Amino acid sequence: MSLLHQSFAIGPIGLSVERWLLILAVVIALLAGALMGARRRVSVSDSLITAVLIGIIGARLAFVAQYHQRYDSLLAMLDIRDGGFIPLAGATAAALYLLWRLWRSPKQRVPLAGAVAVGAICWGLTAGSLMLIDHQTGTLPDVPMATLDNTPVNLAELSQQSGQPVIVNLWATWCPPCRREMPLLESAQRDNSDIAFVFANQGEDSVHIKRFLQNQSLDLNNVWLDANLALGQQLGAQIMPTTLFYDAGGRLIDSHIGELSEATLAPYLERLAP
Repeated sequence: MSLLHQSFAIGPIGLSVERWLLILAVVIALLAGALMGARRRVSVSDSLITAVLIGIIGARLAFVAQYHQRYDSLLAMLDIRDGGFIPLAGATAAALYLLWRLWRSPKQRVPLAGAVAVGAICWGLTAGSLMLIDHQTGTLPDVPMATLDNTPVNLAELSQQSGQPVIVNLWATWCPPCRREMPLLESAQRDNSDIAFVFANQGEDSVHIKRFLQNQSLDLNNVWLDANLALGQQLGAQIMPTTLFYDAGGRLIDSHIGELSEATLAPYLERLAP
């Protein structure tokens, strides 16, 4: 799994490494802005925080505009927990706001521009370095697992045999967002027969899983057991659900940490489409 897309939690908050690094860059920009602004007796923190908020809103609005037909309510559009953002749109919106602030507030120009530069350098040195390390895309891990009937199975072998793209979902029955997204993934598996879906349960026994599937009336193929959590550990996925998307050659294309919605699943399926 890509280093940028690995996940870990701090307290109750779990995010990908990529998003933690973005938060770090924002914090460093705020500190740099406070230091440079203090010398000139001007505050730039409000401008920086507003730019971040505008960036988040812009990224979300652009995503909703592109995939609005996939949302069934306004509330679902506002629920950013599905991770639906277009980063380029958000960065553009934030940049336009910052340019406007630099034009309107001459006193803020030096500390604000300096803070943005420091934050951008921080992001470039951390995320950029990981991107270079990840230049060779990850492949399907060679982790032994088993079916619900205890037949040994392997992701790499499945990819080679099917010749199809593979979507791997790490889940558990005790995980509320995992349970919520299961009907969506069941529908996606049914409607995309040219993609192999694998539901890698983390650490639970087959009897418990079969009972859950029956109680929820879920008809899923390739429900596999990762009894020792080896797959999650190898992928660096500490948060569930985590969903990984591999092309027909077994190369990692992208990953999604957290609950999927119909809208956020759509672009991944588009990328995997033959």
